[in-house]
Amino acid sequence: MPPQLRPYQVDLINDLYRKLNEGHKRVAIVAGTGAGKTVISGQICAHAEGAGKRLMFLVHLDVLVGQTYEKMKSFGLHCGFIKAGWEENRDAPIQIASIQTMSKRQWWKQWVPDVVFYDEGHITLFSQVGKKVLKTFPNAVHLVMTATPERLGKEQLGDYMDTLVASPVPSDLQQRGFLAPMKYYSMPPDGVANLKEVKTVRGDYDEAGLKNACDRPELIEKIVREWQRLCPGKRTIAFCVDIEHARHVADAFNAAGIPADTVEGGTPIKDRKRMYSDLREEKILVLTSCNVISIGFDEPSVEVGLMLRPTQSSALHLQQIGRVMRISPQTGKLYGMILDQAGNLERLGFPEDIKDYHLPVKKDGGGESKPPPMKPCPQCGRIVLAFIAKCPDCGHQWITERPLNLEDMVEIYSADQAHQINDIPTLVELFHSHRRRAYMRRNAPTWAERSFWEHCGRWPKDAWCFGSIFGPRPTPQQMLEYFEYLQKSAKRIGKRQDWIVQEFEKECGPGSFNRLANLRQVI
Repeated sequence: MPPQLRPYQVDLINDLYRKLNEGHKRVAIVAGTGAGKTVISGQICAHAEGAGKRLMFLVHLDVLVGQTYEKMKSFGLHCGFIKAGWEENRDAPIQIASIQTMSKRQWWKQWVPDVVFYDEGHITLFSQVGKKVLKTFPNAVHLVMTATPERLGKEQLGDYMDTLVASPVPSDLQQRGFLAPMKYYSMPPDGVANLKEVKTVRGDYDEAGLKNACDRPELIEKIVREWQRLCPGKRTIAFCVDIEHARHVADAFNAAGIPADTVEGGTPIKDRKRMYSDLREEKILVLTSCNVISIGFDEPSVEVGLMLRPTQSSALHLQQIGRVMRISPQTGKLYGMILDQAGNLERLGFPEDIKDYHLPVKKDGGGESKPPPMKPCPQCGRIVLAFIAKCPDCGHQWITERPLNLEDMVEIYSADQAHQINDIPTLVELFHSHRRRAYMRRNAPTWAERSFWEHCGRWPKDAWCFGSIFGPRPTPQQMLEYFEYLQKSAKRIGKRQDWIVQEFEKECGPGSFNRLANLRQVI
């Protein structure tokens, strides 16, 4: 029997056909991770074959060819392949095509499709082959499936597609029981990885710079301890900077007695399936990778994702979170968890806070590389790239000079989750985190109040301020530093002396300003 569609999947397909009946020939189909993209795409292909249409299905990864074929077989469809190592059948009404193989073969240009389907369209459509397909078959219907319409770089889906149809947003699917509820843990606001010296290439962090910032024994040992403290025994996947980093993380878990393995881009499909099965059956508990399980990995039993690779790509960020949002009642999974050591949640947000989907258009200046920052070696004077950890001339090491914040992770909440919190101690701790963030960024205390209101949907009480930054007993030096911070804030936002006194006593307690005055006289 073919897969049974969920009601919202049926609605999505009907919305698509209404768009096509209105005359649109280029339609984006947005369905978040866990919404059932493969089932939706399989049903569309089944309808196309049933109507006597020819359909070309583009994928960008070799492993996705097999996954796509398995889904097509479940619908009883007849497929040919444009993929090295797979048997060609040019008479088949559906051609599963690898964009890598298409660049080396030409016969597909004479195989004129009625429909072109771009799987993971934020990648396949923008490849050289994808653009050539779009141009080669102008009369075909072009359907672009993606979980994340936003992408890095200038070009966006809205530059090529006429309109879009979309599944419900993640928070809606969670409420309906089709996605797992989530718990999020992160480092304190500034995170641990020092990214200030990491250059940006094509809109995202440079991998070499990330490696020096993130592939460090202290950080790897810390994430193992946090896993043991917060989620011991849970099936886990780790998103790493590069394959060496992934191996280091797996080695650290194994050294702690926690069975772990690493899947790489060159890992044969047979071995990948074995690793995924081992994870499901808990023969291993941690599977690490770099850019292998971010896309196309479908193992609902996974409960925890370790974010160890900082990124500026919201598409990659949401893809990674989505890997642990699938439901798995048969394994007793109650919720998914993210342990974010990369600062991605603060930088890019939460899937629960997506309110709707839209077609983005070209960004001015997107994807342009910034000039790489440089630094001099303090021993020999050679000028090197700022992210270099070891001087190639004299061997001076910079990496040990970088301060690390190795505090314990704390639970954080999406705005959707925070709006539902009624527990006062939890709200107070949340407000404290906004106050600490404002202080570290040297934003005024009013910024923290506004930020808290946007996050939690309510205004904080004055009494909640006490001890938020330094604790209940600030040192004399801390009191002086806070006073200077308030003076600068008051000047910037146009507040008077009485506001400074009031804000100081909110943080340090009643009568504390008089103690500060005495302290300043002594100094």
